[in-house]
Amino acid sequence: MVLGLNRNRPHLHDLYELDLISGDLSEVCENPGFFGWLIDTDLRVRGGLSYSDDGGKVLHLGTREEGFRPWKHIPQADSGGSGFRGLSRDGSSLYFTSSVDANTSRLFVRDMTTGTETELAGDPSYDVRGIVFDPHTQRPQAVSFEKERLEWRYLDAGFESEVELLREALDAAGAPDGELDVQRNERTGRLWNVTVSPSDGPLHLYLYDQDERRLRLLFHHAPALNGAPLAVMEPFDFFARDGLHVHGYVTYPPGVPRTALPAVVNVHGGPEARNSWGFSSEAQWLANRGYACVQVNYRGSSGYGKSFVNAGDKRWGREMQTDLLDAVDHLATLGTIDAARVGILGASYGGYAALAGAAFTPKAFRCAVDLCGPSNLLTLLESTPAYWKPAVAYQRARVGDPETERDRLWDQSPLSRVDDIAIPILVAHGANDPRVRVSEAEQIVKALKKNGLPHEYLLFEDEGHGLVRPANRMRYYAAVEAFLATHLGGRAES
Repeated sequence: MVLGLNRNRPHLHDLYELDLISGDLSEVCENPGFFGWLIDTDLRVRGGLSYSDDGGKVLHLGTREEGFRPWKHIPQADSGGSGFRGLSRDGSSLYFTSSVDANTSRLFVRDMTTGTETELAGDPSYDVRGIVFDPHTQRPQAVSFEKERLEWRYLDAGFESEVELLREALDAAGAPDGELDVQRNERTGRLWNVTVSPSDGPLHLYLYDQDERRLRLLFHHAPALNGAPLAVMEPFDFFARDGLHVHGYVTYPPGVPRTALPAVVNVHGGPEARNSWGFSSEAQWLANRGYACVQVNYRGSSGYGKSFVNAGDKRWGREMQTDLLDAVDHLATLGTIDAARVGILGASYGGYAALAGAAFTPKAFRCAVDLCGPSNLLTLLESTPAYWKPAVAYQRARVGDPETERDRLWDQSPLSRVDDIAIPILVAHGANDPRVRVSEAEQIVKALKKNGLPHEYLLFEDEGHGLVRPANRMRYYAAVEAFLATHLGGRAES
C-alpha cells in the first residue's frame, strides 16, 4: 500500500510504499507541495493537488520521474466541489468533479490521450456525492446525489439491472427501508459487500453473491438496538430570513405527542460537511431522552452547490448562525417544539456554534454544549497545525485572514462577547487536540470563571480532536445528558 507520512517535514506528507508482508517501508515520492495525491490502481503516482494563493485549487498531472505540471486551475469559488475522483484501471481515463461554469459539481471524464473532456453526470441543485466504479475496469457505473434521501443515477444499464435484482433480494429478505451502499472490493466483482442503513435501527451488513443471486445477512452493527423503540429521522426545509432555502432533519421522541417539545440543535462540524438521512446515534440518544433533535444544513454546508457553500464564507457567527435560529423558529411555528426550551450542542465548528449561540444570542437558548470548538477565531487561525499549511489560503478564504481582518474575526469570536453570556455552558476538550488547541477551551473557561458564569469543564488528557476512546465517550455523554436534563427537563440516567 501507499501512505503519506510527514516525518521529514511537518507540513508536507511524502509518499511511502509499505510492503504488507515484510513490513518494509520505502519512500516513493517526495512531496513537491501537494495537499492531496492522484494514485492509480497499480500504486503509481499520477498527479497531485495544491492550493493557489487565493484559496483555489491546482490539479497537477505527471509522474515522479517526469515531473508534475499544472493541468487545471480551479477558482476558489469552485474549490469545494472540484477535484480528482480516480483513474480507470488501464490509466486511459481520468475522472474528476467540477462546478466551474455551473452551480453544482458534476462528474467528468478526461481522455488521457486526446485531452477530450466529457460530462458524465450532474444535477442542477445537488453535488455529485458518491461514485460506484466497476471493479474490473474502474470505470464509473453509477453516481449518487444526496437530496433529502440518497438518489442513484446509473451510467451502466447492466449494473442498474443488477442493483434492481439486489433490491428485490433485500426486500425478500426483509431488509429495512434504508440507504443502500454497495462495495465491490473483490476485483472479479462477484462478491458484493452491501450495507442498508435505516434511520431507526442498526445498519444491516450483507454479503451478496452476484453469480448465484444469493444474499446472506452477516451482522448488524449494533445488535442490541434490534427491537429498541427508535425514532425515524425526518427531513424538513424552510426559508431563512434572507430568503435562502435551507434543509435539515429532525428526530422526534417516539411515542410522545409532537407538541411544544424541548429541543436540542445538534450542529454538525466542518463546517464544509452536512447532515445526512440515516442512523445517527446522537439523534437517537437525544430523542430517547425526550428532546427533538434538530440538525440543520446551514449555509456553508456541502452538497447543495457552490452558491450555498460559498454563502458561508466569512459568515461564522452571522448568517450561518441565524440559519440555526430560523430553523428553531420554523419548527416552533409548526408547534412541535417549545422555543423557550432549546439547547445547542456541537463539536468542532458545531462547538463554535454552541459558544456563539451562548455569546451572541443568549436569549435563544437555555444552555450550550461545546466539544472541541474554537472560542477565538484569531487564535484558531494563528495556531494552524503544520500539516494544514498547504491549505492556509483556502482556510483564510473561507474563514478570514488574521493579518487583514483582525477586527471582524475578533468580533465573530465568542470570547469577544463573553460578558453577554447568560446561560450555562458545558465545555469539553481533548488535551492533545492538534486542530483546535486546548487553549481555545481554557481561555473561554477562564473568562467564564472570572465572570462567575455557570459552567462545567471536562478535559480529556488522552484525546485529540474529538473523543474516540469508549470510556471517554461514555463519560462525556453521561455528563451532557445530566446537564441537559437540569436545564431543559429531559430524562437522564444515573
